Formats: sequence, structure tokens, C-alpha cells
Amino acid sequence: MNAGLTAMEVLRMLGSMLLVIALLLAVLWGLKRMQKQMLTSGQPGRRLQLLETLGVGTRQKLALVRVGEQEILISITPTQINTLGQWKFDSHEADHVA
Repeated sequence: MNAGLTAMEVLRMLGSMLLVIALLLAVLWGLKRMQKQMLTSGQPGRRLQLLETLGVGTRQKLALVRVGEQEILISITPTQINTLGQWKFDSHEADHVA
């Protein structure tokens, strides 16, 4: 009996492992995309809408939120949330930009 692994068995094992890792990364990418679409989709009847987020550090981010006719820029850290600025949302201006 041969106690060692042949080159073909090692290649098959590495190929299988790479396939599993690739599938895992594809699923994680798909879930992240779905989550982002669910958070940013304008659902009828909802007043609160997350427009965009931007990571500015390992545990800090900025978020642009629309509440009714107001847009609010907030900073988010593990211990607090701060309002950085707010302004009235102009739907006519948004039509010209898009």
C-alpha cells in the first residue's frame, strides 16, 4: 500500500478547496449586493431611506439618510452617532442631476 499522497490527489484536493472558497466568496458578494439594494430601495410609504454609506475607517462610516423631505449626513462610530449636516431635499434638482 502506498502511504503517501500522489500528485494527482494533491491537485484534486487543492482544486476542490479553491472551488469551495470561490463559491463562498460568490455567495458573500451576492448577499452584500442584495443587502445594499434592500437598504437603498425606495419602498412606497417609507419615510426613512438610506441613500449611501462610506467607510472612513475600520469602525467608522458616514451615511447619507433621507427622512421625508430632509437629507441628513451622519457619522457612525461604535459608541455614537452624530449629525454632521442636513438640508432640504429638492426632487426637481435630483431629476436634473440624474
